[in-house]
Amino acid sequence: MAKQKGHSQELIDAFAQACRDAGLRLTHQRLEIYRELATATDHPSAEVLHQRLRRRIPTLSLDTVYRTLATFARQGLINRVETIESQSRFEAKGMRHHHLICSRCREIIDFQWPAIDETALPEKITPWGRIDSRNVVVYGICSKCLD
Repeated sequence: MAKQKGHSQELIDAFAQACRDAGLRLTHQRLEIYRELATATDHPSAEVLHQRLRRRIPTLSLDTVYRTLATFARQGLINRVETIESQSRFEAKGMRHHHLICSRCREIIDFQWPAIDETALPEKITPWGRIDSRNVVVYGICSKCLD
């Protein structure tokens, strides 16, 4: 657990520096939204983040959470997890990983896949342009939902 707290603090320190580099003011609300996201393990939606944060910041509006997450994503400070559901899910940037998503309960699990990260992309797509990132999303039904 101490390792995770240390990792979270490293993410927050890197986030604060990234905000400065991007010319974004590091407000209390922005910091708390990012802190909650950095400690979350469930890839929360804006609505879930808002519910969690309202306990600490009663005046925080859902609109502020949405706008802040959009700003963070646009600046590359967080990842929007692509899902087939209509509600966006978010995560703080960290170690390179991919996602498993349960089609029933919607749980999202991170996993590393070095072989896919290191594999050359097909030559056929080279003329397309520059590839900035690649992300694998695997859908299925988790073992909890299969029982």
